[in-house]
Amino acid sequence: MSRWSVLGCGVAGLCVATLLAERGEDVEVIGDDARRPASWFAGGMLAPWCEAESAPRDVITLGQHATAWWQQRVSSVKHQGTLVVAPPRDSQELNRFARMTEQHQWVDPVDIEPALEGRFARGLFFAGEAHLDPRLALQEMRDTLIARGVPFNNRAPSGQIIDCRGIHAAPELPRLRAVRGEMLILHSEDVQFSRPIRLLHPRFPCYLVPRRGGHFMLGATMIESDDASAISARAMMELLSAAYAIHPALAEARVIESGSGLRPAYPANLPEIHYHNHTFYLNGMYRHGFLLAPMLAEQLMQRLSGELNNEHSA
Repeated sequence: MSRWSVLGCGVAGLCVATLLAERGEDVEVIGDDARRPASWFAGGMLAPWCEAESAPRDVITLGQHATAWWQQRVSSVKHQGTLVVAPPRDSQELNRFARMTEQHQWVDPVDIEPALEGRFARGLFFAGEAHLDPRLALQEMRDTLIARGVPFNNRAPSGQIIDCRGIHAAPELPRLRAVRGEMLILHSEDVQFSRPIRLLHPRFPCYLVPRRGGHFMLGATMIESDDASAISARAMMELLSAAYAIHPALAEARVIESGSGLRPAYPANLPEIHYHNHTFYLNGMYRHGFLLAPMLAEQLMQRLSGELNNEHSA
């Protein structure tokens, strides 16, 4: 049996390593623990129907299987749906969003989130969607792999390489580009939400995702840039302004963390699997890492099945 060397400790790499380990393969994960993957800064929304507003149809086709996949492997999945709202002056944005998406119903937002009483006249509720805590999910997947005997190291690969390094694989993948995203972690005991809330705005739409202990992830900008430096003042002001528009109590929230990451994207903003130079590449998750990585990893397993069968019958 040959060993598989998975490069990258982000969501794509850990999904691939998980499926290999579940199949009894000899696998190692190689990555730099000091360098946070883009998925560390993700919102963790498993929202294929909402993403259809601006994403190709493949995102729905692949993404609708993500919730069940994650529920089998991590503990933080919450199946509470997604609520989409807009300020009164941007009500046409809500109408447009409704036309571009499916599997939703018009609601009075207060019926879904009582804390929004008096804030919004109407909203769209996507009951079939879910969310998870990306950082908990990444850690749990890592712990499960270690318990299975999968080593994590930063040494040279010792087996057949599967490269899932995101934007760091760009030198080998010239069609890959970086899309900068910025986010904040807020803490507030003054307001509680049970599900992600998307606020529509013509210039800076955002989402607020509840996490444990009164924490919220507020994100995220989409900037065509390979600048990996700290969050800009403009982005922070726009994000905080959007949070205030969702609920004024968030003006008193504490900013626990700010962060930025570079999402890897191909021209069509869909992930791809390639093989060249004796290496498999799974990359291009764009803003859909937790939504699409499970099914892309499953597709890779199908592609590898011939090689796995050959190894087992040798």
